[in-house]
Amino acid sequence: MDFTLLSSPLQGFTDFRFRNAQNKIFGGIDTFYSPYIRLNGKLVIKSSYERDLLPENNIGLEVIPQVITNDADEFLFVAKYVRALGYKELNWNLGCPYPMVTKSGMGSGLIKNTDQINHILDRAHTETDIIVSMKMRLGYETTEEILDVLPILDTYPIKNIAIHARIGKQLYKGGVHLDAFQQCIDNTKHKLYYNGDITSVAKFHEMQNRFPTIDHWMIGRGLIADPFLPSMIKNNSPEYPANRMELFSDFHDTLYAIYSESLSGQTHILLKMYHLWEYFAETFSNPHKVLKLIKKAKSFRNYEAAVASIFKNEK
Repeated sequence: MDFTLLSSPLQGFTDFRFRNAQNKIFGGIDTFYSPYIRLNGKLVIKSSYERDLLPENNIGLEVIPQVITNDADEFLFVAKYVRALGYKELNWNLGCPYPMVTKSGMGSGLIKNTDQINHILDRAHTETDIIVSMKMRLGYETTEEILDVLPILDTYPIKNIAIHARIGKQLYKGGVHLDAFQQCIDNTKHKLYYNGDITSVAKFHEMQNRFPTIDHWMIGRGLIADPFLPSMIKNNSPEYPANRMELFSDFHDTLYAIYSESLSGQTHILLKMYHLWEYFAETFSNPHKVLKLIKKAKSFRNYEAAVASIFKNEK
């Protein structure tokens, strides 16, 4: 069965710099979703969002913009903005689990508010020509919350619904709810994408076998931790290339150089790299030791020495 691999957006990680580096060095992702645009009540697009979506910063990539909002006017404003850039589709985030978002009634904190979801979708489909897709969790408190939303979504020509098979209050802890995802398949006419814990070729096959009708698969944290994963899935091979560490080193060096240019100050840059290493370390033989070395490096010189040591020892 043919399938499509998608990069699930992670705020602060999967920006255009990451997308371009991952695609150039590893490949395997068919479509990238940009981290969400959040307006916070002001109808102004931040410069960081602008840079992320500029077509010239995404050459050769298929990118779908994303918005997070609980306000119809904000949704329409972002829809108009991305259409002007040439994008035909806007993905609506009802999946973000972080308290600072959910307490504001956005992301997975909006799933219970079926009236507002209906209102925004009604205006989106009557006042714009944007193609709407969705990114959701199963709910915030319970996995049943999404079942009250699906009948509403079925009344609109939504392109697809990508579901992360967790509830919001889990954040990224605990397991995915596969039976609840199956309930979604059984209770909507819309095309569903699966998202959640695809961290290896074996796990991908496990999910394929569990959900044989799904042909679009989103990889989120697993892509950051292991940028080889999409191409390994596409090649149906659990084996890494012989020059694995050389490629990973090239990837790291590319990101390090780009963020050194785009961010200001040693502390800011090293913190950015540390957060990346919180994921990168997972695929090394001693994750704890790797992350400890990175955390101890408080200067560019010490950081670069630590990284060189990590790659040398892993070989």
